[in-house]
Amino acid sequence: MRLFILSIAIIFSIFIGNAQELKSPNGELMMQFSLEANGVPTYNLSYKSKPVIKSSRLGFILKDDEKSLMDDFAISSTETTSFDSTWQPVWGEQKEIRNRYNELAVTLTQNETERKILICFRLFNDGLGFRYEFPTQENLVYFVIKEEKTQFAMTGNHTAFWIPGDYDTQEYDYTESKLSKIREKFDSAVTDNASQEQFSPTGVQTALMMKTDDGLYINLHEAALIDYSCMHLNLDDENFIFESHLTPDAIGDKGYMQAPCKTPWRTIIVSDDARDILASKITLNLNDPCEIEDTSWIKPVKYVGVWWEMITGKSSWAYTDDLPAVQLGKTDFSEVKPNGKHAANTAHVKEYIDFAAKHGFDGVLVEGWNEGWEDWFGQSKDYVFDFVTPYPDFDVEEIHEYAKSNGVKMIMHHETSGSIRNYERHMDKAYQFMKDNGYDAVKSGYVGNILPRGEHHYSQWIVNHYQYAIEKAADYQVMVNAHEAVRPTGICRTYPNLIGNESARGTEFQAFGGSKPNHVTLLPFTRLIGGPMDYTPGVFEMDISKLNPDNNSHVNSTIANQLALYVTMYSPLQMAADLPENYNRFLDAFQFIIDVAIDWDESIYLEAEPGRYITVARKEKGANNWFIGNVNGLDARTSTIKLSFLEPGKKYKATIYADAKDAHYKTNPQAYTIKTKNVTNKSKLVQLSVPGGGYAVSIEEIK
Repeated sequence: MRLFILSIAIIFSIFIGNAQELKSPNGELMMQFSLEANGVPTYNLSYKSKPVIKSSRLGFILKDDEKSLMDDFAISSTETTSFDSTWQPVWGEQKEIRNRYNELAVTLTQNETERKILICFRLFNDGLGFRYEFPTQENLVYFVIKEEKTQFAMTGNHTAFWIPGDYDTQEYDYTESKLSKIREKFDSAVTDNASQEQFSPTGVQTALMMKTDDGLYINLHEAALIDYSCMHLNLDDENFIFESHLTPDAIGDKGYMQAPCKTPWRTIIVSDDARDILASKITLNLNDPCEIEDTSWIKPVKYVGVWWEMITGKSSWAYTDDLPAVQLGKTDFSEVKPNGKHAANTAHVKEYIDFAAKHGFDGVLVEGWNEGWEDWFGQSKDYVFDFVTPYPDFDVEEIHEYAKSNGVKMIMHHETSGSIRNYERHMDKAYQFMKDNGYDAVKSGYVGNILPRGEHHYSQWIVNHYQYAIEKAADYQVMVNAHEAVRPTGICRTYPNLIGNESARGTEFQAFGGSKPNHVTLLPFTRLIGGPMDYTPGVFEMDISKLNPDNNSHVNSTIANQLALYVTMYSPLQMAADLPENYNRFLDAFQFIIDVAIDWDESIYLEAEPGRYITVARKEKGANNWFIGNVNGLDARTSTIKLSFLEPGKKYKATIYADAKDAHYKTNPQAYTIKTKNVTNKSKLVQLSVPGGGYAVSIEEIK
């Protein structure tokens, strides 16, 4: 590990009257902090002398407070620090991550109230992170945030890739438009969801990706969201100024604070090369180091599961159709008639275990195994699941022993139906049940409106619940994959047992009418900035009516595109989502899913343009094998990449899974080719990607 810290104010911060300047280690980024004449804190940011963020105000409006934290400030002190270290993630896109920045900490005192705020700026080579800190003080101890007023003033009418600001869901397709067109396009960008509430016709969510007319790429997000409300962005579309908008609780408050305390980091990633946005590690670096002393039990997982057949409507979560409602502990399921569609039955789950064992998968996820699914949704039920009682046709012990004998781990499913108190009431018992029955990982879900009523998925209290679940799981050595939870902000560095999240529009929506064909060319620029996604790729049958005649949805992707997602959508948790019978029809293509690694020593972003294409090469952890993935948007293109990242002097065999010439995501999605060729670090790959298509390559050293 390299570590260098310097606290000499005159080196990296230049004092100009009431203003301070901070430069990035490579000198390409410059941030300036200053106070306006009335004591309002402001900052601005430039990249290679180009303005990125114009003068933007900082501060808070407090509830029931005569003088909020917006103005009348004076600078009490400043301190600068240089930091340079290297750390190793438990799992990740690369073996080592460098954390290098210059820091400016400005302590402000409000003249009238003598209250203090410290604003900490960290300037990396690829962007800026800053947060507010409230030190121990007599005049500001307990306070309630009415709104955080952090601004991000844009320099023009940029192109944005956005989803509607919403307190309860991120499960939207992305809209590409000029900032000035967000208001016009907002209503059409809002699609139905199980729980949703928008706050403004110009409100959008982070991570927000933008591109300027002169070729700068800008990403706005947050890091280390702990004990605070999730931040959205509200746009003043006349002046192109974004302002933070925190998620309220049931009575409209945005945050309950007790000094000493701090906010999450607000992040601005910027470059003139889109690949740098994808490669940035600012979000992780702004989180605290790992809190788990022994991480040997945290392992990447490749899995299959009883899920897609329910999502498509082929099978059901519920055991019976005879009952209009059920009550846990009172309804006797042994006395009711099974519906014949319940997928989570012992015999069927054994088939998935057999498939996983045959093809070398680590785990099997089973949804719908536990009592309560008959009226689980939309009834505002508190006691909706107990997370330990199986239906009569699911033998927990038999499944446990069968999976164990086949070298397969079972993955638990905890759907909460948004009932937070009920889940916390049962959490210890549920986690212990998992350990007793050989489950090392859980997929948790928060579908529907949150209970207590009026709370939102992204408010402070619920954010604290998600954190509680992660930390409680760590006590039981359980890995967590949370769906419908708050979008990730790099907390997986501190708690790497958080091996996945959904928190975006995943593959399931391909069975709910479909997603835009270029959706997967945007997620790495947006949702994945905060951490890995359980996107559940690997669908080979695109015509959903073949699984369920009543569902006419279409998966807007080619098979080659689906293969590439295992590389382009980084996650240590990767599902082969389709049914075994569909994989058995295309075993030659399925081989890539079997072979592809899920943990990496090195990752190189070869091509990138948001909404258009992404090409990534990754080196398998502990091996000299590489995998390449390319996903393409709406326009056919030829991808040309050099294999110079391969080790000089060595020969490799490349297996290329690609779109056929006549492939198309809508009209011919299952047309693909597979070819092999010998390559070296001097080789070049030229490959067609059709609309909604792509390619995947496995490169194995020839020994």
